Amino acid sequence: MKIKFLKDEDFLQYKKPCMFIGAPTCTWKCAKEAGLPCTICQNYPWSKEPVQEIENSVIIKRYLSNRITKGVVFGGLEPMDNFVDLVQFIYDFRIVADCPDVIVIYTGYNQEEKLDEVEFLRKKYTNIIFKFGRYKPNYKPHYDKVLGIDLASPNQYGKIIC
Repeated sequence: MKIKFLKDEDFLQYKKPCMFIGAPTCTWKCAKEAGLPCTICQNYPWSKEPVQEIENSVIIKRYLSNRITKGVVFGGLEPMDNFVDLVQFIYDFRIVADCPDVIVIYTGYNQEEKLDEVEFLRKKYTNIIFKFGRYKPNYKPHYDKVLGIDLASPNQYGKIIC
């Protein structure tokens, strides 16, 4: 799987400690729609990091050997732009490793933009949560009950899809 970074223990992206995996690419749709430079994105610095290729089995072994983490969060840049790799990881995590722990996918897409992909995951897998919605600068953060954390823009929300 191609990633920008991997953090074995993260306590900011979800209400439980998770492994955080940074997606390798982004189209900067949030900034472009707001008419702002992509450097406005809090994740922009990660785009300058080199892409790493790590086997799913290695990532999953690291996850399973950590007694602290209770789920995997994909975010950083845009996980949905690498949907094939994302689906392969979910398959390896759920089916090959037989791990039922939560998978959280942070996306800047709105749910309506990714209905086919969301429905595909909903039909095949369990315990997947999405964070939907573009980042919009200069808003007061709001608490999201599903994720158990503050999100940056009022249009962003967590949703359990299966």
